[in-house]
Amino acid sequence: MRVLVLQGPNLNLVGTREPHIYGSTTLDEIHAMIHAHAADLGIEVEAFQSNHEGALIDRLHQRDFDAAIVNAGGLTHTSVSLRDALLAVERPFVEVHLSDPSTREAFRRVNFLQDIAVASFVGMGPQGYLAALDEIARRRDAGELR
Repeated sequence: MRVLVLQGPNLNLVGTREPHIYGSTTLDEIHAMIHAHAADLGIEVEAFQSNHEGALIDRLHQRDFDAAIVNAGGLTHTSVSLRDALLAVERPFVEVHLSDPSTREAFRRVNFLQDIAVASFVGMGPQGYLAALDEIARRRDAGELR
């Protein structure tokens, strides 16, 4: 099984950007945690981060993965195009957010992805990615993923 970890705008700054909200673990450290846990689960992982909406959409269009973990960052609240791409590629995805957007500014309560995700893990910090991998492995083992 191949999982794409899609990271949206500004996530390259995790670890230094507003650590009181996003924590002090860097994106490289998060990706190392993801790769180690994925190996334990027998899952191949590729991580892709971009600050450009079109690059994220282009990466999805490659369709070379079985499932995805998506932290769309601020695009969660604004991007119909990213939502449409996630629907178009017909791959299940789990939504992850380091913080819990619903407890923050009112505009972050709009979420264009939550209703099409197979699961969401928010406010768990980097552990949310590991929970997302566990969810994908559970669904794989239950025969729920193609």
